[in-house]
Amino acid sequence: MGGGSDYGSSLKAFELPEAPRLVLKDFQQASMALTEVRSPAQLGLTTAIPYDEAFLVQLRLMACQGVEYFCEGKHLDGMDRSAGIIQFHDLRRDPVAVLTEPFHVMHIRIPLRAMRAVADDMNAPPVDALQLSPSQCVRDPVLRSLFLALRPVLNTPQEVSPLFISHVTLALTAHIAHRYGGLRDRTKPPRGGLAAWQERKAREFLDAAIDGDISLSRLAEECGLSARHFARAFQQSLGVPPHRYLLKRRVDRAKDLLERSPLSLLDIALACGFADQSHFTRVFRASLGVTPGAWRRQRFGGTAASGLEDDQ
Repeated sequence: MGGGSDYGSSLKAFELPEAPRLVLKDFQQASMALTEVRSPAQLGLTTAIPYDEAFLVQLRLMACQGVEYFCEGKHLDGMDRSAGIIQFHDLRRDPVAVLTEPFHVMHIRIPLRAMRAVADDMNAPPVDALQLSPSQCVRDPVLRSLFLALRPVLNTPQEVSPLFISHVTLALTAHIAHRYGGLRDRTKPPRGGLAAWQERKAREFLDAAIDGDISLSRLAEECGLSARHFARAFQQSLGVPPHRYLLKRRVDRAKDLLERSPLSLLDIALACGFADQSHFTRVFRASLGVTPGAWRRQRFGGTAASGLEDDQ
């Protein structure tokens, strides 16, 4: 989590420059940013956002009838102000709003460069605009689900794998470029998944990253593929996306340490790349249906074993 000059101006427009946000500095040759913006009071007129080769994509989390939108100085009529809608703001067209009621939204800044990178990966013409009018709002279950999948990143960023963030943001960008930018994939889907050497290298890098992190773009680069093609081929070969594979390997490593080492649960958690013991416990229990402490006690003869710590 962190700030960025490329996104701070968007938050300052809502007079909330300190709102928590996630900035991806190197995503698809661009910088993307995500935040959840909430205000219990009316803000009036938002300040202008400087010209930016990007879109601000918004998911409305609560209805807000007291809002009016303007684009290039013109009032936008017929806006849907209900909860659950998706709205796109072209930051090249001076969007502003007048807010007279509390509001609650998620925003993600998507540079045109990121969508052009997706188009280039698909051997398709570049995406320079969205096929939507400035006042058009959409109900898109796929896009809404992708937004909500990223929401925990803002609350507990230390518990979310960068591989997961890359995977979801790539899917979100590709979906927008395809559905609203007119993008058509001209490449043939990979057949047979990863080559043997690519799968071996990917496994090696992921195993080496058990106690740390590795980006999707780095894995793809090592295998000579784009991030999009790598993610698709990896899942085809191994049956799960890279972030799920890494999470499973962390749980497997934790089981080995629980059984064979005297390390504390906290030390095992940190050695396996979990944020803390609480994070380790939640993931382990979700995977195996039992906490790490209970699993270790079972391996040592049940709850009667002494000297074994409890989960916290």
